[in-house]
Amino acid sequence: MFERPDSGERAVLVHINFPEGADEEDLHEFTELVNSAGAVRVATITGTRRKPEPRLFVGQGKAEEILAAVRRHDADVVIFNHSLSPSQERNLERLLSCRVLARTGLILDIFAQRARSFEGKLQVELAQLKHLSTRLVRGWTHLERQKGGIGLRGPGETQLESDRRMLNARIKVINHRLEKVERQRDQGRRSRRRAAVPTVSLVGYTNAGKSTLFNALSGANAYAADKLFATLDPTLRRVDVQGVGPLVLADTVGFIRHLPHDLVAAFRATLEETRKADLLLHVIDSCDEDRHARIDQVNAVLEEIGAGQVPQIRVFNKIDLGDDQPRIEFDADGHVSQVWVSAVTGAGLDLLAEALTEHFQGSQVRGWLQLPPVAGGTRSALYNIGQVLSERVDEDGSWWLEICMAQRNIDKLIRESSGKCTFHPAKSADFVAGAAQAS
Repeated sequence: MFERPDSGERAVLVHINFPEGADEEDLHEFTELVNSAGAVRVATITGTRRKPEPRLFVGQGKAEEILAAVRRHDADVVIFNHSLSPSQERNLERLLSCRVLARTGLILDIFAQRARSFEGKLQVELAQLKHLSTRLVRGWTHLERQKGGIGLRGPGETQLESDRRMLNARIKVINHRLEKVERQRDQGRRSRRRAAVPTVSLVGYTNAGKSTLFNALSGANAYAADKLFATLDPTLRRVDVQGVGPLVLADTVGFIRHLPHDLVAAFRATLEETRKADLLLHVIDSCDEDRHARIDQVNAVLEEIGAGQVPQIRVFNKIDLGDDQPRIEFDADGHVSQVWVSAVTGAGLDLLAEALTEHFQGSQVRGWLQLPPVAGGTRSALYNIGQVLSERVDEDGSWWLEICMAQRNIDKLIRESSGKCTFHPAKSADFVAGAAQAS
């Protein structure tokens, strides 16, 4: 076993190209992952193979090249930009005499550093334990079978069996706790549905600027940094959009190429916010040369978690770093499909608000709400969220407010007023005059 230093790990990176494979990884993204983990890159070993070598993943000659780099730079860890089998990790560690980490282990390590909430820490620990469970085989070959006490002497339980039993017990405990957290989250979602408050979830490739955009839209102070997986724990904020009313905005963990399945399974409660959302804002780095591939990778993860059918608007962020201008683009059916913004400078955020209004107004009803003189609080609330298009007052002192709202919100207003408010659907302003005269 190799102990991890407290800080400043010196890492040798290994990136092998497989021209005939469909799972080729990105070297630049790999380097950013290593930097996000806090390691110090001292050397990068690259190469090309037709397929992985069963014993060492790389050939014997490349393995000796890696060993020379480890000795020359006194490296603490060798990190592969690929998935390694447990036997390959053990064989490489035996040869290199240092820790060997695969891409999945690297991502898990970053998540472990970023987790802040109780739920996030549980989810990361669950993913780590599931990953570790596949790497216990022959992990304790230096220990023989444990012996029993007096009168109980026998082969006993192997250290491997003991470790597997304790690991499975811990996984069971974590799953139980996460189920409790998931029930609490589901209660919150049901409350929002009863209150007819739509949920808009920010999704996208990691480091696309989701948290910065989230802060700009909601006025929150969520952590944002120019690094991969800066945000791990989900954050929810209520925002008021003119013409729409209150929305719940959710900032979620960023996606990445070949996101480990253990992470997807462990973060099912968090990703449920995305699956149950009414709208996805797919945030994209407009200056990323591989943005089209990133879009496909995010959509693949959305399909995997069951959110592929949720409506989405693509938000091209970071236009301040390029030559693009703020704008809204529509699809062939006249619906908003893309918005170009800068979360840092605020350019185009007004267009994004218009896009949200355009999207949700498709399910809204326009007409006149009649309020009695005692309903001044309701009138004030409607003005605060920008729902009032015009207003008239009849001879009885009742307010007639022209509004455009979702039918469920109108029904809620009438229900909470105990029937004192009435709503009259209308398409023209002439209705209010006739209605006021009739009253």
